[in-house]
Amino acid sequence: MVRPLRLHLTTIFSGRYVMPVLAMIGVLGGIAYVVRGSTPPPVAQPVAPPTVAPYRSYIAGSGMLEASTRNVAISTPVGGVVTKVFVKVGDRVRKGEALFRIDGRDLEAQLTVRAAAAAAAHAQILEAQASLAQARDQLKRAEGLAPGKAMSLEDLANRRFTEQLDQAKLGTARANADSADAQVQETQTNIGRLTIRAPLEGDVLQVNIRPGEYAQTGVLPNALMLLGDTKTLHVRVDIDENDAWRLRPGMPAKAFLRGNSAIAFDLSFAYIEPYVVPKTELTGASSERVDTRVLQVIYSVRKDDLPIYVGQQVDVYIETPSDQTASGPPSGIVVENRFSKNLI
Repeated sequence: MVRPLRLHLTTIFSGRYVMPVLAMIGVLGGIAYVVRGSTPPPVAQPVAPPTVAPYRSYIAGSGMLEASTRNVAISTPVGGVVTKVFVKVGDRVRKGEALFRIDGRDLEAQLTVRAAAAAAAHAQILEAQASLAQARDQLKRAEGLAPGKAMSLEDLANRRFTEQLDQAKLGTARANADSADAQVQETQTNIGRLTIRAPLEGDVLQVNIRPGEYAQTGVLPNALMLLGDTKTLHVRVDIDENDAWRLRPGMPAKAFLRGNSAIAFDLSFAYIEPYVVPKTELTGASSERVDTRVLQVIYSVRKDDLPIYVGQQVDVYIETPSDQTASGPPSGIVVENRFSKNLI
């Protein structure tokens, strides 16, 4: 039986049957590929379930968590090599506490030179005072003598000029000493500027500088350090300009954590920044316009044990009165047409 089967296969794959068989195999493969490609792919499950608005009428917006003091980017007034960093990420610092220090050996050497010059200037004051005291004593003795007899009038006048000259020298010595003291104070101030201190009480959010690195001045893409008070966090909510007219101060709001919509927390109204700005943090949605302008409203929240961090995004829903529609103003607001009175 094996021999007839082999004979049958040999007959099929002989010269006159090869092309039809291959064509049939290609057709069947194409049909299988089309059928497989037309099968709809399985629906991808979301990483986290979407949030559900907790209010019947609401304004929705994306929010960004920030420190209640805003995120303060620490810079340095003087560029130089960092010799020591006094804090680390997560530390709580008081206002005026040292953050890091710039190398200032050149200024310390300059301070030594200027301090010596100031000491010499003060010594010249003592010298001028002694010379003035001697000139005054000689003038006093000369004025006690009979004028024109024991001493000529010319010598008496010379002693008066000498006393005035020594008095002027004393004034010059004091001015030189004040100038030297000012130079010492200037150098001490410059040395003090090399130690960068916290401008407020808060938490160290970032440390992007280390000993041995060069700290640049000016506005940097990455701040040398980032500070902010995180005991109370602020949520900066972007409200689309099309919904800005519906927003009123004091409206309650609720935020949902992205990635886990089960974590929600109430927000306390803080203030509204009354200036509509271009939206800079885009979500990437297909319906979102790049030229969108937003009104920013600030809410506050106590961090406590919530797993929230500065820079984190949240979905925010702000409750609005149910009678607010796009066809007219909110309830309680009267719009007066000033021009209709002129037409009567």
